[in-house]
Amino acid sequence: MAISNDLLSSTLYSIRDSEVDQLYRKTAFLDLCKQNGGIEYEDGGIKIQRPLSVIDHSTITSLPTGYEPVSLAVSDVLRPAIYEWSDFVAPIVITKKEELENQSEKAIVKIVEARMKNVMSMLRREINRQVLAGSSTTLTTLNSLNGEASTTGFLEAGAAAPGTQTNTIGGLQKSALDVPGWYNSFLQGTAGTVVDDMTQVYQDCQQFSPFGDVRAIIVNPATFAAYKAALFSNERFINEKTLDGGRLQLAFAGAAVEQDNEMPLNAGAATRFSAVMLNFEGIKMVMHPDGDYSVGPFEHISGTTARAAQLYWKGQLIADHLRGCGVLSGI
Repeated sequence: MAISNDLLSSTLYSIRDSEVDQLYRKTAFLDLCKQNGGIEYEDGGIKIQRPLSVIDHSTITSLPTGYEPVSLAVSDVLRPAIYEWSDFVAPIVITKKEELENQSEKAIVKIVEARMKNVMSMLRREINRQVLAGSSTTLTTLNSLNGEASTTGFLEAGAAAPGTQTNTIGGLQKSALDVPGWYNSFLQGTAGTVVDDMTQVYQDCQQFSPFGDVRAIIVNPATFAAYKAALFSNERFINEKTLDGGRLQLAFAGAAVEQDNEMPLNAGAATRFSAVMLNFEGIKMVMHPDGDYSVGPFEHISGTTARAAQLYWKGQLIADHLRGCGVLSGI
């Protein structure tokens, strides 16, 4: 007897949550984002709007005698950063030919499970590539941290002075808005001084961050090797959660340090991303609660012998505050 669409659909529903968890463990950015509260859900709306406090609301009145008039001059402190949603979908398909060649229901279900894992893995790789490097050819509406690949990328390298950062984030140009919180920290370092360089960027991030600490540092392979070598004769940090797996977990000032091969190379040492320091109070992945890798029911495809389900994602990478995040280049 043919396996029903309802049974295939229920198979996808039952394995979706475990697949999402596996998804986040397979990439540095998504993993660290989930662990450190970097995911936020927002219902509906044509756009995502985030209010930014860009000027002082009122002035201070000195009272030498106590009879001075109090200045009630105030300003509207808020400016909205506005982001477009990014939507994409990927099908999970099984053909009649495959069903007839795999007669048992268990075999067909295993095929569907394998297809689900493959599609989730594909989406993971593309999200990771776009967020870190901005180099996806399909998820081009998803924002990126790489401000050298696009004028809308969040983090810029090669420009230490705030006024020289000119990208436009959420419709607000950094240099035009000209407030400290809308510029990211930056330093061009060298391989031989990786610990000192990371310390300098970290301190700059902490000095201008109104909330929280740098919780995650994503580095390219060369920087990971240089940092590991610098720590070898001193102190190494092991996370108990990963110790049993035999995988070394490095940390810096309490922030997890993870290697990712998608770190943007860009052109020239000055703009090559060696490390990005992330404060997930300032940068978040906003997702629609009904678009968080939501799985649709299996349906027959008209004009074919196949049937398919849709895996749908709706979200966007957004920024609330950038100075708490930084870039180290040149390693």
